[in-house]
Amino acid sequence: MPTQEQLEKYAELALRTGVNLQENQTLMMNAPVEGVELARIVTRKAYEMGAKNVHINWTDDTMQRLWFEHANQEVIESVPEWKVDMYDSFAEEGAAILSIRGTNPDLLKGIDSTRISAANKASGEAMQNFRQYTMNDKISWSIIAIPNAEWAKKVFPHESEAAAVDKLWEHIFDITRVNQNDPIAAWNEHNAILGKARDFLNQKQFKKLVYKAPGTDLEIQLPEGHKWKGGSSETEGGISFNANMPTEEVFTLPDKYGVNGTVSSTKPLSYGGNLIENFSLTFKEGKVVDFTAEKGYDTLQNLLDMDEGARRLGEVAIVPHHSPISQSGVIFYNTLYDENASCHLALGKAYPSSIKGGADMNNESLDQHGVNNSIVHVDFMMGSGDLDIDGITHDGETEPVFRNGNWAMEFE
Repeated sequence: MPTQEQLEKYAELALRTGVNLQENQTLMMNAPVEGVELARIVTRKAYEMGAKNVHINWTDDTMQRLWFEHANQEVIESVPEWKVDMYDSFAEEGAAILSIRGTNPDLLKGIDSTRISAANKASGEAMQNFRQYTMNDKISWSIIAIPNAEWAKKVFPHESEAAAVDKLWEHIFDITRVNQNDPIAAWNEHNAILGKARDFLNQKQFKKLVYKAPGTDLEIQLPEGHKWKGGSSETEGGISFNANMPTEEVFTLPDKYGVNGTVSSTKPLSYGGNLIENFSLTFKEGKVVDFTAEKGYDTLQNLLDMDEGARRLGEVAIVPHHSPISQSGVIFYNTLYDENASCHLALGKAYPSSIKGGADMNNESLDQHGVNNSIVHVDFMMGSGDLDIDGITHDGETEPVFRNGNWAMEFE
């Protein structure tokens, strides 16, 4: 099990580098019941840092499974108004939002996929206002992970339950740099490297990217004024934060109408408590017009049918194959980790802050600039050691960006 020192360092990292909690600021925390020890440490440290208030929302996998099995369909298809008001009120107050996640990838296996889809749609629609705060960087927010037994056994099926949990904890602490002498300093250095890659791409302002790999032949047009982001972000008030811990990506948004070709997944996608594996998507003028999946076909179809924007891309993210998560050789069955081991794309809503002036645009103006809108935002992994990416300039010249899964230039 993790030592007290490791948990203390993890909590400190989440508060100072993750959400960058400020004095007299409220912290809203989401955490699974298995994470009570870490949540208590986070709460204590937050108050020691001068937090005005710490509010926690507990989650429990078993309770969620029972809800899907037995709740009335009317309940499945709705979100209580008090819950929406709670999230909106914390966002309006300027609270920092920390989510501690640890979910069984097969939690909802065997549950009627239409019930899962209905619940996801209801949540997506109800939380649209709250998501404006996070996706436009109006407030600081961060996501970290902790193991639970089911997740650990999925990742390490040949280990005993206790050994699997211990092993997953160690991977988490290695990947998030908690096991280094000064995790916060290590993250500052890491963010600086990601910043160099981000700055390079922003200077280039490629017109489009061309992806080539086994099963993938895809062209993605980038809208004029797109902005690459990566590592730490900054709120409207100038507070830096890291939304994902870990993170190895630099990302931007595509032109929602300018995606053509086929892309194949390279890692399983955990969505709605089910796994989608070995799938491909074919795009024409930005929209998915065909798809396949060896496992989880119905789950993928429900995702794509969530709304009009779910069949279009909202994010383009570049992650080198030699990233620490990829080099671990572990498939985590958890998007927070797997997306940072692999180049990935996201179906659904784009981050408006990824285009110049986007945070101040209304939906009509965003659409005119090619920015996708949806109630979903789902990352899927498509990178590998075989992936090549070329950037096409506005003059029609081709420049190598990625070769054999890694940057074609050095940023260290």
